[in-house]
Amino acid sequence: MTRSGEDATLLARYDALGPVGVEELRGWWRGRELSTEHPLSGILEPLGWWGKWFGGPDDAHPLVFRRRDGGCQELDPVRIPLSLMIPCAPLLRARVAVAGFHAVAPMLGTTRPRGRLRVSTFRGVSTATLVYDHQPILDAFRRVGPDVVMGAMDLRGMATPYLFELTRNPEGCR
Repeated sequence: MTRSGEDATLLARYDALGPVGVEELRGWWRGRELSTEHPLSGILEPLGWWGKWFGGPDDAHPLVFRRRDGGCQELDPVRIPLSLMIPCAPLLRARVAVAGFHAVAPMLGTTRPRGRLRVSTFRGVSTATLVYDHQPILDAFRRVGPDVVMGAMDLRGMATPYLFELTRNPEGCR
């Protein structure tokens, strides 16, 4: 099977999953990228992406990253230049780019929520969706199991969504 065939299979798996309620997402969620041909695939984890935190419908933190000291911080998506990340995606996997990101990450932090959870219809299913405050991004979630959801990041201008998985982590980012 070709890579695009694998991507289609993964997207079909997402489409077959059931919806998630907004209140079910409260808490800490550990993220894992799903390997696809999407330009952003394989970038977030090397940069230290840990996952997401949802305090409630109006208290969403879309980007929780590991700091160099092992702790975590929420990053403000508006400070991340997506218009540059997409065309430069292959370069962002290089060690020098990862080191550069870790050097500037403290300046990208926020303590304020940078998204909201709402129900929206995505790919024919009404489900909990993270609406980013200042980026043209929606993360629509589907249930894999009681403590696992699959997310599809819908970024304006991208032909296919970026797929990832979140696993509930009651202990928080540790």
